[in-house]
Amino acid sequence: MNLLKTLAAISSMTMVSRVTGLLRESLFATAFGASNFTDAFNIAFRLPNLLRRLFAEGAFSQAFVPIITEYKTKHGQEATKTLVDHVATVLIWSTLLVSVAGIVAAPVLIHLIGGGLQREPAAFDAAVVMTRMMFPYIACMAFVALSSGILNTWRQFKIPAITPVLLNLSFIFAAVVLSDYFAQPIYAMAVGVCIGGVLQVALQIPSLLKIGMLPRLAVNPLVGLRDAGVHRMLGKMGPAVFAVAAAQISLLINTTIAASLAAGAVSALQYADRLMELPTALLGVALGTILLPGLAKANTEGDTAEYSSLLDWGLRLTFLLAIPAGVGLATLAEPMIATLFHYGAFDNQDVIASSLPLMAYSAGLLGFILVKTLAPAFFARQDVRTPVRIAVGVLVVTQLLNLVFVPLLGVAGLALSIGVGACINAAMLYSGLRKRRIYMPQPGWVGFFLKVVAAATVLGLVAWFGQAQFDWIGLRAQPFMRAGALLAIITASAISYFGVLGVLGFRPRDFKRRAK
Repeated sequence: MNLLKTLAAISSMTMVSRVTGLLRESLFATAFGASNFTDAFNIAFRLPNLLRRLFAEGAFSQAFVPIITEYKTKHGQEATKTLVDHVATVLIWSTLLVSVAGIVAAPVLIHLIGGGLQREPAAFDAAVVMTRMMFPYIACMAFVALSSGILNTWRQFKIPAITPVLLNLSFIFAAVVLSDYFAQPIYAMAVGVCIGGVLQVALQIPSLLKIGMLPRLAVNPLVGLRDAGVHRMLGKMGPAVFAVAAAQISLLINTTIAASLAAGAVSALQYADRLMELPTALLGVALGTILLPGLAKANTEGDTAEYSSLLDWGLRLTFLLAIPAGVGLATLAEPMIATLFHYGAFDNQDVIASSLPLMAYSAGLLGFILVKTLAPAFFARQDVRTPVRIAVGVLVVTQLLNLVFVPLLGVAGLALSIGVGACINAAMLYSGLRKRRIYMPQPGWVGFFLKVVAAATVLGLVAWFGQAQFDWIGLRAQPFMRAGALLAIITASAISYFGVLGVLGFRPRDFKRRAK
């Protein structure tokens, strides 16, 4: 399997997902703007989404993929299928119980993370209602995460990569169609989340049937808990929860702080986060998806040279693409926010309020993506303790940074704290790999880095000059002209970047690699 082609395919599908995600945010901004009620939805969705990332995706995937890879490599199809059945039973039953608890405790949870909404009692009540509507979504996503782990282990990356599109389409349907049928239109978005969860589950089933891995759930969850493989997975998953939780807890704390700053602050942070996640997903998530099964297989087979070489390939791609992406986000923050969201209820002040945290996020983009590249190197070796210790330390540092940045920069300070924290996280993960001699950099890194920085500098100059030629807020009445100008600047910036790299001797074939 050609890993560069696979990465391109996954990134292309992820691009579809992120483009539809941006469309959904644009329609959401147009319909609802940035207000107490949009804050209510974002806070309500953040609770089940946080649990999804902790249990149904991040920690689960990091614990499950290395173990199922080991079973597949050493124990065969029948033993692997039994493990899948037992894991599915435990995972689905546990997330259903968590959903019930979340529904009951919704008022308390909203008070804890969105107490600022109490200045508008109707918005607070709406957040409680929507939280209760959306909590069952995590059970759907638990199944999707299980399916993704299985399919990725079988090197079938396409269905997991395209699955999030269905949630985005459900959001769009809710904003455009369903909102007309609710006295409080924002409730339609919560319904859209539930529809999206069911559709994503349905998409997984044919692919799992094809490889003979559709899980069979037991009525009694204790059947799964008796499995030794499940015990191992839960043992790894427990610490992994803390590793994944660190960034999410920081985000949750930041949400609480943002809710207390001003009306619309949570939404401004959300719009900036959506744009920041585009390059993070296209490169970081795609690379992590490809690297984890390959690294786990190399570790199982004891092939240290393949392990280090595969990680080196991933890191070079990260620097090659993340550095220019960060420069582009910082330089074109206002043009992108204006072009995508500056319609309907989203006013001039909302553009400025959302652009500032996006610029702050861009400072940490390289760190965000490096973490997604470096963390699988530990998880593939079933070492979750090291990332846990680092993540907890970074959580503390991030909140200390908030004490400095928030009084100076407001909501942008929250984004900057998370970005700087991600860079510290990446640096510590890298240091841990080097100290353990798990990763040995291949020759040529200094020259490679200097060439990338030189090309990114040219990109930044081109982007800065181009964006300075337009009044992005003033072009609100001419959306097609504004979109065309932004596209032209992005195209010119990309051509300048890769053109400089070409002059300096970079060739696409240098990054080709096949999985063993």
